[in-house]
Amino acid sequence: MYGGDEVSAIVVDLGSHTCKAGYAGEDAPKAVFPSVVGSIDQMEVDDPATTDANPGSAVDAKINKTPEDGKSKGKRKLYVGSQSLGFRRDHMEVLSPFKDGIVADWDIVDHIWDHAFRECLLIDPKEHPMLLAEPSSNIQQQRERAVELMFEKYKVPALFLAKNAVLTSFASGRATSLVVDCGGGSTTVAPVHDGYVLQRAVTSSPIGGEFLTDCLMKSLGSKGIKIKPRYSFKRKEIRPGDFQTVDLVLPNTTESYRLYSQRVIASDIKESVCRAPDTPYDETAYANIPMTSYELPDGQTIEIGADRFKIPDILFNPSLAQTIPGMENFSELAPSVRGLSQMVIESISRCDVDIRRELFSSILLAGGTASMQQLKERLEKDLLEESPQSARIKVLASGNTTERRYSVWIGGSILASLGSFQQMWFSKSEYEEHGASYVQRKCP
Repeated sequence: MYGGDEVSAIVVDLGSHTCKAGYAGEDAPKAVFPSVVGSIDQMEVDDPATTDANPGSAVDAKINKTPEDGKSKGKRKLYVGSQSLGFRRDHMEVLSPFKDGIVADWDIVDHIWDHAFRECLLIDPKEHPMLLAEPSSNIQQQRERAVELMFEKYKVPALFLAKNAVLTSFASGRATSLVVDCGGGSTTVAPVHDGYVLQRAVTSSPIGGEFLTDCLMKSLGSKGIKIKPRYSFKRKEIRPGDFQTVDLVLPNTTESYRLYSQRVIASDIKESVCRAPDTPYDETAYANIPMTSYELPDGQTIEIGADRFKIPDILFNPSLAQTIPGMENFSELAPSVRGLSQMVIESISRCDVDIRRELFSSILLAGGTASMQQLKERLEKDLLEESPQSARIKVLASGNTTERRYSVWIGGSILASLGSFQQMWFSKSEYEEHGASYVQRKCP
């Protein structure tokens, strides 16, 4: 027995868009912040006076660059958390630890975890068992790296790695289901049977929330609507209720930070006005749709018409993305990317015949992008048309947006607080005896 009732486990779900962390047994994560970090190379900025005056949590990262990287040993300062990212700094780049859905920069992950434990939850990781959520198609090398970092650096007493799809399934109280996870960086369809992911049937596509946000930005840009990032202007009230916007000139802002700030605004537009169309998007049918207005931070009001339906429909029909000006670089990917309903059917057809029926009747929607209005109805309708006649199709999605968005974390919270789960932990003593590769046996 590693932890008694008095020590609660910590559940961490590091997604491609946001990191969720909190205590097991609670119904929502305490800390939710972006998975990207701001980074300033200390080579360019050598004036100590400017760097120390900046507020926000900053961590010095000593990068020991290997010679083949071609960079000298430099220090960089990393800024983690939505507050320190919201503060514009000269030469600050916005970096993500992920590349194609797997972790490429462990140093950033380390800082994100550190921020979650020390700044957000205010705990000492030595005292709490950790449950980490991982992508359903995670490879062994990645898992061992996470285990090593947790045991060696944070010295956690016990650890468990659970697959995203399994946790989502648990969150809805099922051991068998087909999990459709529409995240920020990708969409993954994974069948779960008796609490295990059927690896050979996992399908995924690179179209996630961030891709849709980019499409929306490009589409608005082609109509001449320019999104001004929040930092690039100041608003002065001349008369009550009457504002004047003054543009600021900030030459040292990096391109990646400008994009990040625009994406924050664009994703809010997406979340507030977009909804999945009931039928596949058709340019002529939606040409005279009523406009919806949205007020940008700088006070200009924009009208959004057909894009409200076109952008979400890219999930179901990826080739639509090529019709958006500026998304041409997607065209070489496009033929291989499949729509949501095709992915579901493909995934189910790779499973054993005996469980197909059960999977069709418990399709779970999870992830931030899945909380798009009408997405569930549209997926159900498409599947009814494309699936075999005998299948009873049921797409389940929690009516509560918070639950849908954090379903992976909530599943982890449920799992880690179960009494029967306590003997499943991968403990520090086992790690010291068998090494990191033992994770494959302990956490299937």
